[in-house]
Parts: sequence; C-alpha cells; structure tokens
Amino acid sequence: MISIVPGLEEKGYSVDIQEFSDYVYPNNALANEEIDANLFQHTVYLENFTEQNNLDLVGLIAVPTAPMGLYSEEYETIEDIESGDEIAIPNDPTNAARAFMILEEAGLIGFEDGIDELTASARDITDNPLDLQFVELEAAQLPRQVGSSEITAVPGNFALSANLDLLEALELENMPDQYRNVVAVRAEDEESTLANDIVEVIQSEQFEETIDEEFEGFGKPEWME
Repeated sequence: MISIVPGLEEKGYSVDIQEFSDYVYPNNALANEEIDANLFQHTVYLENFTEQNNLDLVGLIAVPTAPMGLYSEEYETIEDIESGDEIAIPNDPTNAARAFMILEEAGLIGFEDGIDELTASARDITDNPLDLQFVELEAAQLPRQVGSSEITAVPGNFALSANLDLLEALELENMPDQYRNVVAVRAEDEESTLANDIVEVIQSEQFEETIDEEFEGFGKPEWME
C-alpha cells in the first residue's frame, strides 16, 4: 500500500495506513467502514472470506505481489535436492496448492493432466520420484522453518516480513493472477471517486517505475505485462 500513497497524496488525499496482525479483521474493518480500502489478500481469499462471512466487498485491481518461493539453507539449486528430503509447506489448502504447483513446475512432483491448480493437494500427486516428505505448518511459522527442513515453501508476504531475499529463493512461483494481492473496497464504493483514483494511480507509469526500482522479485499481474 505504501507505494500507492504518493500518487493518492498528489491527488489531494490524506492517507492513513493502518496495519493489522491477522487476516480476518481487515475485511471486517472495511465492511464496518472503519477503513476505506485494504490491500493484503488475493482474489481467492477475498471471494471465500466474503462468501463465508456474508460481506459485500469487491476487488478493484490486482497489484504486483511478492511470490511464494522455495527457500533452503542447505542447497543452492533445485538440482541439489536429494531423495527423502523434507519440504515444509503451508497447511491451509489455498497456499498448499500454490506450493505444490511450484514443486511441479520445478519438476520435483507430478500430477495428472487437467488438475485444478487452485485445489491441488498431496492426495493428487501421481509422481514423486525423490520420495519427498511433506510437513504442513502455519504459513506464519514457515520463515522460521527455513534451515530446519531441507526445503521450505514460504508465501511472499511472510518471506518479506522475515527479511528473506526473494531473489535468493531456489524457485519462485509463476503466480496466477488469482493469487496476486488486490485492493478491496466495499461493493457500494466500487465506482466511487476514491476507487477510480486508486486504480488510476496503480496504472500509472510512476507506480510501475517504483515497483521496478524498489520491489525486485515481485511478480506483475497480467494487465501490466
């Protein structure tokens, strides 16, 4: 959100950034009109959360997002991974599916053709030639697991919070847009002046230049390519 602030201030807004310690309250705060927009979640999470909690929130636009990566203190390349190695992955279904897709793209595991990449799980693995072992942990615990497991799949936001260098990951995910963070607002405000101004700032050349200069390793959404 910080990279959006200068553009909004140039448009005359006074921006107050509020930080939250969980993934639940930001959407409730938005629905309750305590804040006017939030930026912390991907589309899959937003859609599931709003449906389960009967909230009327919408995503405005996807933004460049830190990708999930495979981190290791033991190995320097994917090719170094050995038979029977332990891989720590997130224990929630959405992020676990992301981890499995990275492993598949790296050639470490295989799935049947046509697998839904948004729901892939360990049960769907049909090829595991190195007999890799998977341990599931809360996503917030994964940065601390780096070095304890041979390989750890860490979501980008937790990697950044733990000062992990995205560019030092053995592999970064080719992130689908459904997993990129989106700016969310109340549905009633989707066409508001504020919403339109947020989109305009994010689509500006200045915003993209800031991403390129200050946020190396962030994956860009399709609309920016």
